[in-house]
This record gives sequence, structure tokens and C-alpha cells, in this order.
Amino acid sequence: MQPAPSNAEFRLDLFAVPAVLVSFLLLGFFVAAKTPDPLMALQAWTFMAGIGVALFWLVQHYKNGIPDDDRSAYANDIVKAGVIASMFWGIAGMLVGVIIALQLAFPTIFYFPDFPFTNFGRLRPLHTSAVVFAFGGNVLIATSFYVVQRTSKARLAGGLWPWFVFWGYQTFILVAGTGYLIGVTQGREYAEPEWYMDLWLTLVWVTYLLVFLGTLWKRKEPHIYVANWFYLAFIVTVAMLHIVNNLAVPVSWLGIKSYSAFAGVQDALTQWWYGHNAVGFFLTAGFLAIMYYFIPKQAQRPVYSYRLSIVHFWSLIFIYIWAGPHHLHYTALPVWAQTLGMTFSIMLWMPSWGGMINGLMTLSGAWDKLRTDPILRMLVVSVAFYGMSTFEGPVMSIKAVNALSHYTDWTIGHVHSGALGWVGFVSFGALYCLTPWLWKRQRLYSMSLVEWHFGISTIGIVFYITSMWVSGIMQGLMWRAYNDFGFLEYSFVETVEAMHPYYIIRAFGGLLYLTGTLIMAYNLWRTIRGDVRASEPLALGPQMTPQLATA
Repeated sequence: MQPAPSNAEFRLDLFAVPAVLVSFLLLGFFVAAKTPDPLMALQAWTFMAGIGVALFWLVQHYKNGIPDDDRSAYANDIVKAGVIASMFWGIAGMLVGVIIALQLAFPTIFYFPDFPFTNFGRLRPLHTSAVVFAFGGNVLIATSFYVVQRTSKARLAGGLWPWFVFWGYQTFILVAGTGYLIGVTQGREYAEPEWYMDLWLTLVWVTYLLVFLGTLWKRKEPHIYVANWFYLAFIVTVAMLHIVNNLAVPVSWLGIKSYSAFAGVQDALTQWWYGHNAVGFFLTAGFLAIMYYFIPKQAQRPVYSYRLSIVHFWSLIFIYIWAGPHHLHYTALPVWAQTLGMTFSIMLWMPSWGGMINGLMTLSGAWDKLRTDPILRMLVVSVAFYGMSTFEGPVMSIKAVNALSHYTDWTIGHVHSGALGWVGFVSFGALYCLTPWLWKRQRLYSMSLVEWHFGISTIGIVFYITSMWVSGIMQGLMWRAYNDFGFLEYSFVETVEAMHPYYIIRAFGGLLYLTGTLIMAYNLWRTIRGDVRASEPLALGPQMTPQLATA
């Protein structure tokens, strides 16, 4: 138990964090006043708005002295803020995803030439970044701050600095997202923000790493739980990937554009070393940490094999980092590098399934809970999707298969089976767990709504990925079909026409998934208010018993 800080105690963080924020606020004002580029000026004003909100929150939070949350054993308010931010950005990102799916299905209806910010080319990166980095990133930050405290039996290190991480990350999301809408991008997949926001994110992310390491350093539990290994690998590797891939020289310190430090095939290889490992460490390692904490907690069972979790960890982080070149088959990349990426991708199958087996087998002796606990069911189904995606990925990395699948909708189906099934469901399960624990509620507002969310979203995933599998394979086969004279059998327009019904199905599946997410947001909002659905019993749900004792 941490000793309660005194109001008379001098805390450097209470001065340092506001000072840093004010300094960047003044820097933003200077750039806005001096830049000749109107887009840069708009970005600077947006950045100032984000910093201004953070400063306003700090004043409100500390105007009456040190709040009660700063005196408690664990820092819970920041995790609560992460839960709320996760739901907000999740709905926003998925809504944009439905819009662009409808644009592809009905381009004559959902095309607005007078409003360029609504074009597919600007909304598509907004959707990707909002779902991956805004929703997924906030889930990872919130759960990591929750888990590292409980498994270390130590309060979050840094005092006010975790709040700098939270608000700094929200500011990054705000500026980057609005930048996409006005056409500001460096055109790198998963790394769209320009140089100035890359620098800001680096500062925020290094602070995140120091807060996490500081909490581990002062832990009272001698053992470092395996979830923290995965969180740490995610934080460190993403920092390395971000810095190297975004090495660039700005055209002007007061301008938007920059030039990459790499060129040609070296630039392509660096980008996909980053891109694939953003998937590997942001969307895999980080969410495996969630799996290793929340599934045992919800099932009230220990991890099936701690030894397997350690083998899983080291093999995954060693092999994953080499697999990026499989994105560049049949390009100017040397054949040996393509083959290296393919080989390591196939090897990834083993450690990936080691994690899946460990997650599923944690339910040994508790499989009956799946009948009565929809939260646990959602977590377990997410692990099943993880296993399916990590089987499909290595298969698609094989050159002969990749010749058919690459640049087709098969890849879109593969990505979304992992994003919707694995990342989405394990995140939803964690948020369903965290909300009653953090707000000290006996249970969720409605377990029936969790059932509805699970059912509707699962059907949505099935519609989405099966339509893209069929569309993608058909697309690849049509592209490589030749007639008796050696000419292409189908024009590009004919392939687009053939895919139209599958695009409608895809949009419908995405709409169902978004509907499930909205149901969840309503359920969590009512839970936070302390409401309990009148038609459901007030008795503790099976998932609530141990957590209330430790939260």
C-alpha cells in the first residue's frame, strides 16, 4: 500500500508537466503566427487546442488540492479516462470505416466532390489510424496502466506524467486525424503523420516507456508477470520502429512537408519492416498482454502454462521482426530478402499458435463458464480469431499464394479478421471487465446487452471476412486469366463490376459490427452511472467476485 502524499509535499511533476505543456502551447502559437503555409497554421492551431484542453483539465483536477485518486493505492482515474477515450475513438473510427465501405459499394451516392475531406483517399487513412492507434492505442495504454499496477502491487510511477502521456496521445490523434482530412500525409502506411507530429509522438512515447519502467522498478512483487513482458516489448519495439521509419528531413521548419531519409527499395523495405511489425508488436504483442491478464482473471483460473508463455514471448519477438519483406514479393527487393521474409513468416505460425493454445487452455476446468459469461466468451473467441489470422498470414506469405492474394481484397479480409475478431473482441472484453471494476459497480448494467453485442458483431465479422475472401480470390483469378490469344480475359472495370455485390455485403457486415459497438458504449455508460437493468437480477455475475476484492 502506497503512503498517502501530503498536501504540503513538494511534487516536481505538478510544476514540470504544466511547464512542458505551456512551452509547447507557446511553440504552437509561434508556428501558427510565422508559417506561410495555411495547412501548417491550421495544424498548429489544432495542436494548441489539444494542449489547451489538457491544461484546462489539469487546472480543474488540481484546483482544490491533490485529489483523492492521487492518495489511493492505485491510480485509477487515468485508466477510467482511457476507457472513455477508447470507446469514443472506437466508435469514430468504425463509423468512418462504414462510410468508406459504402463509398466503395455505392460510389455515385456517397461521393461529394464539393467536400474533398470526405473523399475515400482522405477517409481511408483516417479510418485505419483511428481504429488502430486511437482506439487500439488507448486500450493498450489504459490496460497497461491498470495491469502493471495490480501485478506489481505499486502505484503508477511519475505522478502527473502518466496524464502527460494520456493527453499528449489524444493531442497526437487529434492533429494527425484532422491532418488527414485536409490532405496532410507523408503517404506511409500506418505512419501517415508528418514530421512534426512524429517528433511529438516520440516525446509522448518515451514518457510512456519511462512511466511503465518506473512502475516495474518500484514493484513490491518480485516476479514480473508475463503480461508486463508483452507490454514492455510492445512499447520498446514500437518506439524503435517509429523512430527509424520516420527519419526525415523537413523542407522547412515552418512547413508541412518532409523528405524521407531513405529512397527507393531501401525506403520500401524500411516501410514494411515498420508496417508489418506495427502489426506484430502494436496489434499482437500488446493485445497478447491483455489476453494473459484478462482471460485468467475472468475465468478465475491460472495461466495454463507459464513456461509456454515465456517460450511464446521470446520466440514471437525474435521471429516477428524479420517477417516484413513478405509484403514486397515480386518487387525490386532482392529475392533473398523476399525469401527471408517468407521463411520467418512461416516460422511465426508456431509461436503464434503457442499463445493461442495457452489462452484457450487456460479455461481447462472452467469451460462451463462460457455458457453463462458472455464477456469470457468474447475473450475466448478473440483468441480463436487470433489463431485463425496467424495461420492465414503465414500461408499468404508463401510466394505462390501471394501471387494470387497480393493487392486483392483477400488481404483486406485477412487484416479485418485479425482487427475485428482478435483486436476488437479482446479489447471489448477488457473494457467490459474494467468498467465495473474501476467504477466500483457490482456488475455491468446489462449482461443481455453483452450477449446482443457479441452475437451482432460476430455475424458482422462473418459477413465482412467471407465477402472479402470470395471477392479477393475472384479478383486475383480474374486478373491472371488469359484468353487463347494471350490477352487478358477481363478488363479492370469488369473485375470491379464483379466485386460490387461483395462490397455491399462488406458494408453490411461493418454496419453490424458498428451496431454492436454502439450497444457496448450504451451498456458501459449506464454501468458508469450505476444503473442496473430492471429485468436482470442484481446478484453478482460470475466475472465480478475476485476483481472487486483486488481493484
